[in-house]
Amino acid sequence: MLCAVLSVSPSGYRSRKRGGIAQRKRLSDAQMLELIRSVHAQLKGAYGLPRMLKELRARGFPAAKSRVERLMRDNGIWARHKRRYRATTDSNHVLPVAKNLLERKVFASEPNQVWTAHINYV
Repeated sequence: MLCAVLSVSPSGYRSRKRGGIAQRKRLSDAQMLELIRSVHAQLKGAYGLPRMLKELRARGFPAAKSRVERLMRDNGIWARHKRRYRATTDSNHVLPVAKNLLERKVFASEPNQVWTAHINYV
């Protein structure tokens, strides 16, 4: 009867009586931007929009994708790009090249006849 008088559901009344509903405080754009900048600095610029969004939510800040995207875009906050692989092998040289004595035939009839190794970088 009390719930009918107050126009609330019984579960809502009991929930409020037990401890209330946590009030979410919406951050202003300036506060959200400051938070994004601090997270970006802590993570050394490694996070773009998807991971930044997950990180903000994991830290307990409700964040909409479109809002975080707009704030990051408008303020020039981007993820750091991985460097492109650069080949360091130079086959066009006049230096002597070692002969291929095995010619890729590494079959040995006894132990310690053939030893092989692989060197990526010297």
